[in-house]
Order: sequence, then structure tokens, then C-alpha cells
Amino acid sequence: MKQYLSLIAVASVALLSACNKNDEPEVVGGPADPMAAQLANAAPVELPPSVKANKQYRCKDNSLIFVDFMSDDKTALLRTEKTGTATTLKAAEVGQPFTAEGGYEVKGSGNDVTITVPGKSGQACHV
Repeated sequence: MKQYLSLIAVASVALLSACNKNDEPEVVGGPADPMAAQLANAAPVELPPSVKANKQYRCKDNSLIFVDFMSDDKTALLRTEKTGTATTLKAAEVGQPFTAEGGYEVKGSGNDVTITVPGKSGQACHV
């Protein structure tokens, strides 16, 4: 008799577990999203560019310049000290020199570039 009760219990649990199989969670009585329509109609978000290459250049006057080239190929971050504040340089088009106000300019993005910083003329620098 005890065997029959355990078999009946297992069978009933198996049958009940097969009921109401719904992959979508059911939300009942939750607050409506007040921005749902705005989010559905919003323009896609463009992420900022990531760092494509970090380069450390030794220039003709024996100074070090640190440049991070970004993945959009139109932005570079220039630092005159390894942990210094970065200056953002922008290029009008891909392949054009990176420039910023104050006299910053980086021509090129490979191992050999020409860098101009305020107070110094353009000088050849290499990795």
C-alpha cells in the first residue's frame, strides 16, 4: 500500500509540474513604465571610442610624449607625463592631423610621427 501511495504522489507531482509552462515572466499589478514610449522611439546610442593603441614616443629633444589613439581614428589623447592630464586632440577626417586648441598637433599615427606642443616647434618622434 505504501508503494502505491508513493507512486501516486510522484505521478501527481509530475503532472502538476507540466501545467502552465510559460517562458515569459508574468508581472501582475506592477507600476507602468512612464518612459516606455520615449525609450521605444529613442535614437540608438553611440558609444564613445575605445583605445585602439597606446604609444610612448621619444622625441628629437629627448622628451617623452604619451599618445592614446582611439578606435574612431579621429581622436587621440596626448600626455606630456605618463600620469599627467590628457589633452584631447581631434582630426577633421581620418588620416588628417590630430589638433587641439593651444598649439597641440600630432601628424601621423604610426611608429614615426611629428608632434607639436605649446612652447615647442614640431619635432620628429618615434616609438
